[in-house]
Amino acid sequence: MQNNQKDETIRYVKNDRGPTLGYSEASGVRILYQDGLAFKDLNKNGTLDKYEDWRLSPEERARDLASQMSIEQIAGLMLYSSHQAIPGNLGWKPATYAGKPFKDSGAQSHELTDEQRVFLSQDHIRHVLVTKVESPETAAKWNNRLQAYVEGLPLGIPANNSSDPRHGLDASAEFKVGGGSKISIWPESMGLAATFDPEIVRKFGEIASQEYRALGLATALSPQVDIATDPRWFRFGMTFGEDPQLSADMGRAYIDGFQTSEGEAEIADGWGYASVNAMVKHWPGGGSGEAGRDAHFGYGKYAVYPGNNFEQHLIPFTEGAFQLSGKTRQASAVMPYYTISYGQDAKHGDNVGNSYNAYIINDLLREKFGYNGVVCTDWGITNDEPLDITLLFPGGRCWGVEEGYTVAQRHYRLLMAGVDQFGGNDQAGPIIEAYHIGVKEHGEAFMRKRFEQSAVRLLINIFRLGLFENPYVQVDETIAKVGCDEYMQAGYEAQLKSLVLLKNDNQVLPLQKHRKVYIPKRSLPAGTNWLGLPTPAVEDYPVSLEIVKQYFEWTDQPEEADFALVFIESPRSTMGYSKKDAEAGGSGYVPISLQYGPYTAEYARETSIAGDPRDVLNRTYRGKTVTVSNAGDLDMVLQTKRMMKEKPVIVVLLLSNPAIVGEFEQEASAILAHFGAQEKAILELLTGAAEPSGLLPFQMPAHMQTVEEQLEDVPHDMEVYVDTAGNAYDFTFGLSWDGVIQDRRTVQYGREKEQLKEK
Repeated sequence: MQNNQKDETIRYVKNDRGPTLGYSEASGVRILYQDGLAFKDLNKNGTLDKYEDWRLSPEERARDLASQMSIEQIAGLMLYSSHQAIPGNLGWKPATYAGKPFKDSGAQSHELTDEQRVFLSQDHIRHVLVTKVESPETAAKWNNRLQAYVEGLPLGIPANNSSDPRHGLDASAEFKVGGGSKISIWPESMGLAATFDPEIVRKFGEIASQEYRALGLATALSPQVDIATDPRWFRFGMTFGEDPQLSADMGRAYIDGFQTSEGEAEIADGWGYASVNAMVKHWPGGGSGEAGRDAHFGYGKYAVYPGNNFEQHLIPFTEGAFQLSGKTRQASAVMPYYTISYGQDAKHGDNVGNSYNAYIINDLLREKFGYNGVVCTDWGITNDEPLDITLLFPGGRCWGVEEGYTVAQRHYRLLMAGVDQFGGNDQAGPIIEAYHIGVKEHGEAFMRKRFEQSAVRLLINIFRLGLFENPYVQVDETIAKVGCDEYMQAGYEAQLKSLVLLKNDNQVLPLQKHRKVYIPKRSLPAGTNWLGLPTPAVEDYPVSLEIVKQYFEWTDQPEEADFALVFIESPRSTMGYSKKDAEAGGSGYVPISLQYGPYTAEYARETSIAGDPRDVLNRTYRGKTVTVSNAGDLDMVLQTKRMMKEKPVIVVLLLSNPAIVGEFEQEASAILAHFGAQEKAILELLTGAAEPSGLLPFQMPAHMQTVEEQLEDVPHDMEVYVDTAGNAYDFTFGLSWDGVIQDRRTVQYGREKEQLKEK
């Protein structure tokens, strides 16, 4: 045994036959020695408790620690913090340092905010959601400061820091809040799905987990394996597509990559110092919102099943996340979605949000499928609903229990339904009140046992990652590892494999380098984002001209150009509700359009499946007209074609949702689709440095009639677009330089696989 380097106030003790221990000198923790081995005295009582003994199993240690915790401490363990940026001025909410805003405080970027100190010490929170960070170095130092702080609190329980996806192109991740800082860049989930290669996804998980742990992150709030069976859903592009088997295979590989430790990094059963807990979402699937509406908002609270296809939405969980190939066996946590799975409670007949539904959680997830990991609600479901139906804040998403429940009663109902943790809640008070509600109804012994049950599940996920032994990171290693050249290159290669070539008339691609290219500016009007915050008008080039000039000679004169590159996005539509329509006396419900031109919902249902007498019982929008905010993308393509005359126009299409490409396809010589890729990757492929190999992980609809007539819960049920070359833009379609791709992937996943086998 020897003492190693000192990192600020952190000391390290290496066991010759066990883990290296990390502890803060300032925390009051001391080292105990027994049988020639070193252990941390986390509760500072001078004796080796079971939970401090790293030789025991995570389960045994968790049971011991849970038995020592007060109800108040367990309540804090059940909380999952609201979004925390580092430093606090980068986040949504105001944060202070010694009572002052960050810019006036003189605090270092990695200091804890006043708010963090309160929720860690007074509310006993140990699960913290990290969003934007200034840099990897700042994230590492903040983690060490946080872990030293909680190590000095009673019982010395380390923090389980977590993140939404943060490896997308603009560090976007889940709602443009998950990223920040240098980190390897990979395709978004839909781009990973377009590779149809689970090994690429597993590799992503392995690399991302290394970067997460280096940043002090131990839980990934991902993957999102909902099958996106309605093409209008605004979270469509965050999934692995509409196919249940592809989603299962991709989700399994993703979780195996994140959770599995090997070699010296393994502690036991595949878990260890390289592992990151995966919180798979959203049970039992959120991709079938009526008319494509999303349940972040009350107008989208219902998931519907007109095709009686509820069971298929479970496949990515039951055959993927819960049946891993690796030794960790199953995802360590599950997040239900906000939606009310309308008409699916076969036991109680409750139409309440999935986390509140005892049949969905206890009967299906726990009992039928035997899941015993952590169940964490989606963020903010216990507060009263917002007064403004179009705004996310302030307010909660308590669908189905909006009336007749206090905040504490909602917590109690969630506990009784089988939930362990409350996402986005920073105050322990309502959980403690829920405990006392349960004591009156069931007695103290019952409620104590119920609380300890959740505490054990939550603690196991911390123990098996080795955080009790050493929650600290080496700052220099973090700087060297996060976003290193090796990881950047792996992500870049995955981007190349995610690009889908839809059209290539007369082999216009690949393009010859150094020829003259015309690229039109893109115009977008001012508007609002999904949070309801204003977005400015934009008129600028949609691609870096400096990068373009590395490949082509750029001109702003179409008549001088040899070809044009036009960069557009899939239609940006409404979220399915309009305050303007409601204020004019309408229901407020409007179509979600996947076409660029004005759309009138001639084929929409006359009567909605789900409704709420308190709101609008019939949510039909039949006959109403909407226009997408980026309708100018279509005009840009058509105008460029007119100016270029017979010269090639190549469209580069960023897909967040399927698009009605029939409005411009015949004017394009080539169409390259992507799901978030660096400009360099796009230009490298266009110039032939790589060959297109991606496949569509969803159908591209022929028109809006088929979008309206498809069933929200059924995959592969649209009439697909057929282009001027006769190619159908169906699931698994894609072109290489030689033509339509037919390979092992199209055989395995394609709906034409039997026909291909016969050939």
